[in-house]
Amino acid sequence: MKYIFIVLLSWLNFNHVEQDLYTCKNARITLFSSALIEDIKAVTSTGISVYNAATGELDFSVAISSLQFDKAFMQQHFNSDYMESDKYPKAIFKGKIQEHVDVTKEGTYIVNAAGELTIHGVTQTRIIPGILTVKNGVITMTSEFIVKCGDHHIDIPQILFYHIAENIKINVSATYSPYKNNLSK
Repeated sequence: MKYIFIVLLSWLNFNHVEQDLYTCKNARITLFSSALIEDIKAVTSTGISVYNAATGELDFSVAISSLQFDKAFMQQHFNSDYMESDKYPKAIFKGKIQEHVDVTKEGTYIVNAAGELTIHGVTQTRIIPGILTVKNGVITMTSEFIVKCGDHHIDIPQILFYHIAENIKINVSATYSPYKNNLSK
């Protein structure tokens, strides 16, 4: 996990002052599928993210296998049969918030992050809506969006169409802290 975090930090443009960088090491990601026979829900609180407030750059990464299901067999099938998490271990978003947000001013801002979402080894250009809130010096971001299984070559056998929806709802919630470079101290 430390390696992923360092890679995310290296992707961002470090020409800006360190105080413009914010990190989150415990983003909560929820996956929800509503189908005719059953609903499927999975949750993780291990997503990592880096946000550069000066440039709007935003990177997210989550290990697919960290998603926890209520039923163990669902988790096993999700990882081995659908997501192939041994082969494609992470979901990654790398993009930029389109609106300029002054994070020194409290408020709630509707934002859109334009970038590339990679799931199951397939990268799609996306604009993902979200809400960025600044309150008492703390930055939080939330988002809700849909991932279409077919867009990422996630095959669902026809026999399971009543169990697994083609469209999966994703919710993300991240609270950011100012980045502190402990390497230079």
